[in-house]
Amino acid sequence: MAKKKKGILKTILIPLILLAVIATVVYYINEFLSRPKFVRYPAFGIDLPVNYTIHGIDVSRYQHNIDWKAVQAMEDKKVKIGFAFIKATEGLGRVDNGFRKNWFNAKAALVPRGAYHFFISSKSGKAQAENFIETVKLSKGDLPPVLDIETANGASVADIQQRAQDWLLMIEKYYKVKPIIYTNVDFYENFLEGKFDDYPLWVAHYYVKDKPRIKRNWLIWQHNEKGRVNGIDAFVDFNVFNGDSTAFKKLLTK
Repeated sequence: MAKKKKGILKTILIPLILLAVIATVVYYINEFLSRPKFVRYPAFGIDLPVNYTIHGIDVSRYQHNIDWKAVQAMEDKKVKIGFAFIKATEGLGRVDNGFRKNWFNAKAALVPRGAYHFFISSKSGKAQAENFIETVKLSKGDLPPVLDIETANGASVADIQQRAQDWLLMIEKYYKVKPIIYTNVDFYENFLEGKFDDYPLWVAHYYVKDKPRIKRNWLIWQHNEKGRVNGIDAFVDFNVFNGDSTAFKKLLTK
């Protein structure tokens, strides 16, 4: 009778133990796979996502007086600043206080540069495009113009889309290059999705594992706003380019 009980216990316990072992292994595999795919770069003060080779920053007057030669020279674990987007204009008539100096000095330091316009959704897209065109002169090797659109300013979806389209079309016609749209995931899905899916997308999305959570293809990912760079006495937004050096060169103005 005792032997029978032991046999029954073995029959029950062995599968239970095996199930527990399998569950434990599966748990730790999932834990490993779900870890953030970032590597710490002490000099930059942040973690950078892996599997991207071209890293960049974006700046405005809030970064104050930038030493672009120091920016270009900085390197940590073979990662360098491969491009920089510079705020040029905002709304109908504003020009960023630091734009002209940053625009000239980035070029002089051989940092691939691009200019962006901060869009006011309640104002005319055409008038805002004129502001950008009057301010920004592109040269060979520059990145395409960027429409930074991230606030509704009380405008309807239809009005936002129409005004943004007006800006994009005027800019593309003038510069002969397709502009890039910068925004965050929520704004894109709520106001732009389905209307601008053929435009290159620069998407802001922080605190995600290895890529932004957005349904469509994207070109640039802004993944952190607390980076540090030599020559800049302020926090800096960090970005990665979704492609290799060949794809990046194709993006530059001919």
